[in-house]
Amino acid sequence: MLYVRAREGINYAAENLQTNLFFHMKKILFLLFVLLGTLSAHADGYAYLTFETSDGLKTSVSTDGLAITISGTTLKAGQKSFVLSNLSKMYFTETDQTVTAIRTATAPSFDEASEIYNLKGQRMERSRLTSGTYIVKTPQGTYKIAVK
Repeated sequence: MLYVRAREGINYAAENLQTNLFFHMKKILFLLFVLLGTLSAHADGYAYLTFETSDGLKTSVSTDGLAITISGTTLKAGQKSFVLSNLSKMYFTETDQTVTAIRTATAPSFDEASEIYNLKGQRMERSRLTSGTYIVKTPQGTYKIAVK
């Protein structure tokens, strides 16, 4: 009986060790890939490493002196931090792809709006919009609009 329990304990410890090693190997390989990619891309003249999140938001970080660290579920590149599960793409670009401006909604895209929200997150009906700022989701993208 004691032999069986000891064997079960050893099997459990071996499985946990294997799982932990696999997790750390993935982390190390990812970091190695990023570092090697940064070195070769910088040599090719790319000035930015761009991260795209699952909601389509793009943030670019300069590759000049770029330091990348991973801590738990967070990737830090320069001064920017990203939750790893929210990242959908990472690629090098020659220009800054960060979106900081409000895009202009055209009449056709506003007519195709599938959802409209106020800044409190409440869903609104198009016919009841008053003066204010709203978030409009269309097939072409999500826009911030001001109604006067």
